[in-house]
Amino acid sequence: MSVDLSNGIENVPVLITPNSAVMTFPEFQYSPDNIQGPGCTTDPSEVTLPGCSCRFASCRPENCSCLRAYGVAYDGAGALLARGPAASGYCSPVFECNALCACSDACSSRVVQGGLRLRLEVYATEGKGWGVRTLEAIPRGTFVCEYAGEVIGPEEARRRQVAQRPGDNNYIIAVREHAGEGSVTETFVDPAAAGNAGRFLNHSCRPNLFMQPVRVHSLVPRLALFAGRDVAAREELTFDYGGRYGSQLPAATQRGGDPQAAGTERLQRKACHCGANNCVRFLPLDLSVIDAN
Repeated sequence: MSVDLSNGIENVPVLITPNSAVMTFPEFQYSPDNIQGPGCTTDPSEVTLPGCSCRFASCRPENCSCLRAYGVAYDGAGALLARGPAASGYCSPVFECNALCACSDACSSRVVQGGLRLRLEVYATEGKGWGVRTLEAIPRGTFVCEYAGEVIGPEEARRRQVAQRPGDNNYIIAVREHAGEGSVTETFVDPAAAGNAGRFLNHSCRPNLFMQPVRVHSLVPRLALFAGRDVAAREELTFDYGGRYGSQLPAATQRGGDPQAAGTERLQRKACHCGANNCVRFLPLDLSVIDAN
């Protein structure tokens, strides 16, 4: 019998059919939003961005201070518009209207903050552990879900990776964004102990989702996953842990290998079982968190 993994927290149930005979289901706290963890100096739930004074149901570029400052990110249906990478090679963020904006909840610049709208299922895959599939067709550009978890500092991220044992899953994602004038901002998210359905997404060398940092109320970004192409009902949802999608430059340096010791010389790369015809045989391995001083 299927149950709601989110226990009613999400707008729609996240289905899962527990089956202890297949695999042990991990224990974690379900959270649809990022939460503040060790080393994170800003509460992700705190409203720190200014709002617009638009009185329209949906903001217009010619009148909205948010759209003038950050650009139009979505079309009228809420699909993410194509955004080229910054010249630095790091990703450019998306900004949405926020809690201080005067526009309505129906504003086309409020997408990720609306939460999960698609029917998803966490299920036991063939040879890849738990995975996520969609129960409905998803058009290209549609927001699917967040990769939510604890937002932690770089030293805590390093400590957690170094402390992992052989066979442990590494959920930490390190997102690096171009912040202008040669500056790069870093955000570390770990959904191991607290997270949402996004923590069960598998890697693929030919994914159907891509990650895009989106800022809503706070300077701490939400790691939003969008459909990179049309996705059929009951298709597994995947993204590239290395942050790439097609020919695009990586939006993030993401989930890596299997840390075993304080030094990087003993790191083992995990085999990739995505089955894509362009599979590179191993999961991406990011050493920058462990190498950081």
